[in-house]
Amino acid sequence: LLVTLAFAGSIGMTLVILGCALPEYKVWWTFFVVLFYVLAPLPTLIARRYTENSGNSGSAAYELAIFITMGFVVSSFALPVVLARSPATDPVIKWGACYLTLAGNVVVYATLLGFFMTFDEETDYSMW
Repeated sequence: LLVTLAFAGSIGMTLVILGCALPEYKVWWTFFVVLFYVLAPLPTLIARRYTENSGNSGSAAYELAIFITMGFVVSSFALPVVLARSPATDPVIKWGACYLTLAGNVVVYATLLGFFMTFDEETDYSMW
């Protein structure tokens, strides 16, 4: 399963890089979505650690972390669309680069979701 997740993540990153590096596009502005890939899971990971230490099952901090995470996810989908639409006369990127980046976003976020769903199981330390 871990190999499948790694393969899917590499496919997603390949799509994002192709959206930047293909000779007909040659614009690397869409590569900034990688920053969102790094930032998106951080609030949830921090809030999960906080709720584990405090003992609260559903806290406002966890809900805020999910809200911030969704803001990062939506921003990573909005960035290529905004770059492809503005300025109206001569857009920053072409629509093909936008579509490749959006497809990469779907694959990378599905991989992140699969990773967290797989490795989120509670670990039983009672055997130690």
